[in-house]
Amino acid sequence: MTIRQTFEDRHPGSRELAERAADIFPSGVTHDIRSFEPFPIYVARAQGPRKTDVDGNEYVDYIGGHGALLLGHNHPEVMAAIRAALEDGTHFGSSQARELEWGELVLRMAPCAERVRFTSSGTEATMMALRLARAFSGRNRVIKLADHFHGWHDLAVGQLRESETRASAAGVPPGFYEDLTIVPQGDLEALEQALAPRDVAAMILEPTGAHWGLHPLPADYLRAARELTEQTGTLLIMDEVITGFRMAPGGAQERFGVTADLASYAKILAGGLPGGCVAGREDVVSMLEFREGDEVWNRRLRVPHQGTYNAQPPAAAAGIAALRIIEAGGQTERADATTAALVRGLNALFADRAVPGSAFAVSSMWHLNLGHDGPRPSDVEWDAAEEARGVDPALLVPLRQALLNHGVDLMGAGGMVSATHGEAEVEDTLAAFDAAIADLRAEGLLGSGG
Repeated sequence: MTIRQTFEDRHPGSRELAERAADIFPSGVTHDIRSFEPFPIYVARAQGPRKTDVDGNEYVDYIGGHGALLLGHNHPEVMAAIRAALEDGTHFGSSQARELEWGELVLRMAPCAERVRFTSSGTEATMMALRLARAFSGRNRVIKLADHFHGWHDLAVGQLRESETRASAAGVPPGFYEDLTIVPQGDLEALEQALAPRDVAAMILEPTGAHWGLHPLPADYLRAARELTEQTGTLLIMDEVITGFRMAPGGAQERFGVTADLASYAKILAGGLPGGCVAGREDVVSMLEFREGDEVWNRRLRVPHQGTYNAQPPAAAAGIAALRIIEAGGQTERADATTAALVRGLNALFADRAVPGSAFAVSSMWHLNLGHDGPRPSDVEWDAAEEARGVDPALLVPLRQALLNHGVDLMGAGGMVSATHGEAEVEDTLAAFDAAIADLRAEGLLGSGG
């Protein structure tokens, strides 16, 4: 039986739900990344590092709420905090005490944070950070690095294609991108040239490199970017929506020792519920404040910001519980250690099975190279001279189907590890990869292994 036939046989309930969804949603999904062939799995429940689908199949989960669940699914303290908040009410339409404690935790933990403003998502947070930077600096131009992801708002989705000299995106007027400059990741000379006119409001980047480290960005580049932006009066925005509170209690800024002017957060920030924020310099974030008696400022110069669900009580409660646990220590270290064990195990397995590929990680985020001959990292983080190449596109779907058949669910071609993953999850993942390699080879998709 083929990998696909096995997948279809194991997931009749998911197939039925996917057929219903096809008449409701574009492509039958509510998030691009959930689109899958021949249909996505439908999950019924989750606990710790594992989840179970509607057909009763259990998986070691490496999606982790798209990176939101550093503490794993259904963490008891987080769930208790949510239940307690729900007893008080879902939404007051007024200020409430929980948002204060939540904000105080961000101020203590985020290195750049002098003031904070909550949003409902990471996309909203990066959108606000860019608007604040423009209003504060009086400049319009923004620099982003090629292939870095900052949500789905108009500016963030601009892409520079091979035949184009200006970024574009479907549904966005072409003139919108006159003030967006995209430079290659890691190219300091290109960055220096782009900053030279001193007309750039902000530079925004993923601190680990494109797609949460699939294409790693050296820490030296971050330090140099910090210096160049300071020299040219440009605000540095670190998009810590994924890395925030994961790479360390203070996120990538703490891990790399580079402090941004502004940072965007979401995911772990809200303990798995919807929530985001912008944190940063007081003089910049205070562009949001009202000034009593100053109508010119209030009506024309300040940055307005609404949002029905900003700091919603259950999200604030979940965020408080999660950040307290992370601030106390041990969670990021445990997730990092498990990730390192997994990466070493995968590279040993690939070497033993003569698989053309490798695994590597930064903190508790790991990625695969597969279907390409090339170097492996000397240990866990990518340190080869050439860039990581990812998974051969022809292998992406059958690899994930095979792994789902054997009880592992990836996020793309890698995954996010929680503090609840441990030795059992590493062992089960290695066994699943071993079986998946055999399945792929049986279909002539990964060579014979010598």
